[in-house]
Amino acid sequence: MSFAVTILGCASAKPTVNRHPSSQAVNIHEQYYLVDAGEGAQQQLIRYGINPLKIRAAFISHLHGDHVFGLFPLISTLGLYGRRTPLDVYAPAPFGEMLGAHLRYFDTELPYEVVWHEVATTRHTLLFENRTMEVWSIPLRHRVPCAGFLFREKEPPLNVDKFKIVKYGLSIAQITAAKRGEDVALETGEVIPNGELTYRPYRARSYAYLSDTNFSARAANLCKDVDLMYHEATYAAAEQRSARDRGHSTTTDAAKAALKAGARRLVIGHYSSRYKDEQLLVDEARELFPETWPATEGVTYTIEKES
Repeated sequence: MSFAVTILGCASAKPTVNRHPSSQAVNIHEQYYLVDAGEGAQQQLIRYGINPLKIRAAFISHLHGDHVFGLFPLISTLGLYGRRTPLDVYAPAPFGEMLGAHLRYFDTELPYEVVWHEVATTRHTLLFENRTMEVWSIPLRHRVPCAGFLFREKEPPLNVDKFKIVKYGLSIAQITAAKRGEDVALETGEVIPNGELTYRPYRARSYAYLSDTNFSARAANLCKDVDLMYHEATYAAAEQRSARDRGHSTTTDAAKAALKAGARRLVIGHYSSRYKDEQLLVDEARELFPETWPATEGVTYTIEKES
């Protein structure tokens, strides 16, 4: 059961020759979700071996071009590929106006439906869920309405210890009851506590995507104990004033957010074009949070299952 994040783009707004704007593909149990869609997102999906038709939904943090310009050509391409199932897009207003104009002028006969779900950027709310996972909004502090996203795996169903099945001679009905979380009564009248019979096969995993933002203690607190956190780090620590004025974060801001959240690993990105070598930014963040890694295009960060 996979849980992984592939970096498609890691740059900020100004174009560079070796970095694409912000975009990521999140793979949870072989269901793919696009997170932000900077220019060139569809080419990056193909470059790194992800079939665009596998994208189940897109989550757009805010409506600056370096986070959304790549979504519209992807919508067109999915039509050329013959997609028939709806594409859900979670984005702040007024994305609906942008989508309407695109469909009116470029994709008048799209063979599938694009369904926009408005993200309320000031509230922490459940946006999406299925049998195995949930996606929550994380309010952020940028120059325009902006939200991050928390991908959280649901707890896996209980397993029954096979040795306990043999030890107590459990029937199929008793095993089923144990899997529901119930205590089990034996024919002797003895009641076996559920905790003695069952176990979780693995711990539920989580990923937080904190896009363009000033440091936010609230956002960090909403990501408590997250396995992997992505946090923008547009600037080095010395550029704190520029970061604050432009609604962005420095390397130390990102590290402080990871510390406050109790994150296990931190990935930083959205690098300003002034930095030719992102390792300088990573090293700076590592001074506060050692488990910091760069958002490097084509790199996949996997969150392994743990008992």
